[in-house]
Amino acid sequence: MTDFDPTAYLPDDLLERIRQRAPRHDRENTFPEADLDELRDAGYLAILVPAELGGGGLGLAEASALQQRLAGAAPATALAINMHLVWTGVAKVLSDRGVDALRFVQEGAVAGEVFAFGISEAGNDLVLFGSGTDAAPQADGGYAFTGTKIFTSLAPVWTQLGLHGLDTTSPDGPKMVYAFVSRSEEPAGRIVTRDDWDTLGMRGTQSRTTELHGAVAPPERVARRIDPGPNPDPLVFGIFSVFELLLASVYTGIARRALDLAVAAAAKRTSKRTGRPYSQDPDTRWRIADMALAYDALPPQLDALARDVDGLTDHGPRWFSLLAGMKHRAVTAAKAIVDDAVLVAGGSSYFASNELGRLYRDVLAGLFHPSDPESAHSTVATAWLGPVED
Repeated sequence: MTDFDPTAYLPDDLLERIRQRAPRHDRENTFPEADLDELRDAGYLAILVPAELGGGGLGLAEASALQQRLAGAAPATALAINMHLVWTGVAKVLSDRGVDALRFVQEGAVAGEVFAFGISEAGNDLVLFGSGTDAAPQADGGYAFTGTKIFTSLAPVWTQLGLHGLDTTSPDGPKMVYAFVSRSEEPAGRIVTRDDWDTLGMRGTQSRTTELHGAVAPPERVARRIDPGPNPDPLVFGIFSVFELLLASVYTGIARRALDLAVAAAAKRTSKRTGRPYSQDPDTRWRIADMALAYDALPPQLDALARDVDGLTDHGPRWFSLLAGMKHRAVTAAKAIVDDAVLVAGGSSYFASNELGRLYRDVLAGLFHPSDPESAHSTVATAWLGPVED
């Protein structure tokens, strides 16, 4: 969209309110419910839903730009909202490719539903290609899920949990089952949210552990049954592409904010030795230039890959290496930029109350999201060198 204006969805006054609330939620380890309320009222939860369904009609490229902007104000809020946007983005990827399996997600987002991402499981390095959660088929075509999901962002507020499990009992099994369970429709005890989110950073996401004890997805909420293992199914591509690009967007937003804070600090701080601002110090100038060189590469890459997803570009088997590489580069660059920003700002950034101190902790979360460094390097090596021989 050549006429896309990010301030139409995230105006400066809204961002400033979100920015002002972020330190409190980090300090008190609480979920930013006021942020969610304001974003919902602004139509942000439906930015990726087609306009004809009542949504914003934006593409993934525009959503990426908005998430960078939101992350610059409150990384934890952006990361939490990311998980909802992933499902609406997957619905868009599918519908763009002629698959209407997640129309209910699009309609739900317009109605104010909050979708959480229930894929991560402790020790499951197969991620999308396997699951330790049992998916038991029901007589009506639905599924009952039993297992434990970790890092469930939006834990206090989600209304629908998109998840996966393994069906090992159906005649055509095993099958990976992707479906959605509703919090309000489950009897007490079937879904248990642990109050266990006490982390170093990204505290406002409240990504608590979720226990599933036979939580039921009705047949109309079963989105896909596919074979385990690497799979070209459009749902798998949709999840991987939207998840990786929106994650990269959040960490790119953190990188930009750290760079802006470093520039402000260099202009404000004065050297006792020279009497000049640090913005005139050659070492500081080199450090900030190095930060900017790393940051400047990220938004164009994100925009290009997001537009390729929106435009149905066929990168064939290279898609997964391109997406994993984008997430990896954004996270590692953001971490290095925050490190340098702390050095530019000096000792004040070591205090927990300093925004850079919070960014220093928040940016570390990027190391744990799929694709992790090992997975990203393995994926890229396979794309260029072929699989490891037996």
